[in-house]
Amino acid sequence: MATVDLGKISFTQKGTYANGTSYAPKDVVQHSDQNETTSFVKITSTATGQAPQTNGTLNSSHWAIFAKGTSLATPNQGTYAGSTTYKKGDIVSYTDSGVLSTYLYINNTPASGLTPSSSGTIDASHWQFIAKGTASVAIAWQATAKTADFTASASEGYFVDTNGGAVVVTTPSSPNAGDEFIVVDLRGTFGTNKISFDGNGSDKIKGGTVNVDIEENYASVRVVYSGATYGWLPVSSSAVNAETLTAKHNVQYLVVAGGAGGGGDNGGGGGAGGMRFNSSKDFAVFKGTTYTITVGAGGLGGTNDPPNNQPNSGAQQGASGGVSTFSTITSAGGGGGSSGGGAGNPGGSGGGGSQAGAGGAGNTPATTPSQGNNGGNHTSGPGGGAGGGGASAAAANTSSSSTGGAGLANSITGSSVVYAGGGGGGEDQASSGNSSNGGAGGGGNGSSSGNGNNGTNGLGGGGGGGQQDGSAKGGTGGSGVVILRMLTADYSGTVTGSPNVATSGSDKIITWTSSGSYTA
Repeated sequence: MATVDLGKISFTQKGTYANGTSYAPKDVVQHSDQNETTSFVKITSTATGQAPQTNGTLNSSHWAIFAKGTSLATPNQGTYAGSTTYKKGDIVSYTDSGVLSTYLYINNTPASGLTPSSSGTIDASHWQFIAKGTASVAIAWQATAKTADFTASASEGYFVDTNGGAVVVTTPSSPNAGDEFIVVDLRGTFGTNKISFDGNGSDKIKGGTVNVDIEENYASVRVVYSGATYGWLPVSSSAVNAETLTAKHNVQYLVVAGGAGGGGDNGGGGGAGGMRFNSSKDFAVFKGTTYTITVGAGGLGGTNDPPNNQPNSGAQQGASGGVSTFSTITSAGGGGGSSGGGAGNPGGSGGGGSQAGAGGAGNTPATTPSQGNNGGNHTSGPGGGAGGGGASAAAANTSSSSTGGAGLANSITGSSVVYAGGGGGGEDQASSGNSSNGGAGGGGNGSSSGNGNNGTNGLGGGGGGGQQDGSAKGGTGGSGVVILRMLTADYSGTVTGSPNVATSGSDKIITWTSSGSYTA
């Protein structure tokens, strides 16, 4: 009987396949192809360099499959994609709530759309948390500056050059919570040519749906998407203005304070209320902010009668007018005219002096541009009063009586109106009882036959001085006014104080003659 040599039919384990090794028939190797490690047996005697399998195709001329292996996941799959079906062992990076972290897929049943974490809660049925990243996603800075309107992308930084004109930055489309981008003023020109953030049609910015502006030179702003309710929010900003990324629009304003009362006996004219304004729509108001409107009342006229019927208590000046305010703009009330001798009071415009008394100083407190002018000095003589100062001119110095200083024309309402005229001086005894007129812009006339005339309400004119008579009273100053003008598209419609609201072309004009408010 023939003898069988079992060694001739045995397999020889050679370990991992090496391309430079010469293999004999029945040699067994392990070889990995396409993330799968399989055992192969050599079936021919050939030279080296015959790999068992390449890209899934068996080299059947030289090898046969000895034992099929299993698929091995490629560990690092990069950034998580909702459309990808992941396998057990896959590792991804994913940003949740602005934090970039690493996760391991642990489930035996691969499926797509299984987000590793949402609002800080890990999907522990499918993923295992490996490592937490930093609270800021890496930003890829774009080397080429943006000089025209563009749409931003998440995780990018932009140098924006507005030297040639304003630029609109549209936020990334279909953002995810935690998406961020940064803009930087390259040349310090945002203050001249602003950038505006556009929410890409429907995405909110700080909870609103209107565009917002940045108008601070060398500003840099980093924003993050918080979700549909509040949208894009500023994470940090170098802008000086604390209202960065708050929606705003610009308005034109006129703020006239109350005129002062004129003096009584030989009364000086009351000073006009301070008048402050801008000539174009360039004053910013911020969406949702309520601005108090204060309209100053006119000051009461003075008298030479002793107060409380007490003898020898001295002359009583005309009272100062009330201040008018809007936002950061304050106009001072006019200074009261002197009564029965003495100096006029300081104020928005100063009150007139009486019987050798000096006029009160205007533009007090000081503003730039000036809100008013000085009252006139009464230089000598037995009686009479000088006029109160007006918005465009001081009252003349005089030894008799003088006209109130002229007010100033303003066309914020669409028509030219003169505001803030000073009150005229009261009777001059040495000139057969002559008195002087109030200045244009609501100033009350001085009197030669009794009490001074009142200033005009709504114009802030000063009251006129009274005649030479111990019982004469000065005229009451006129109340002030606050007027705002803005684009109709910007007008919120939310006001108090019953202002008059008018339309002129594309603008709304809101006029307050009593105190109230405006909500932008």
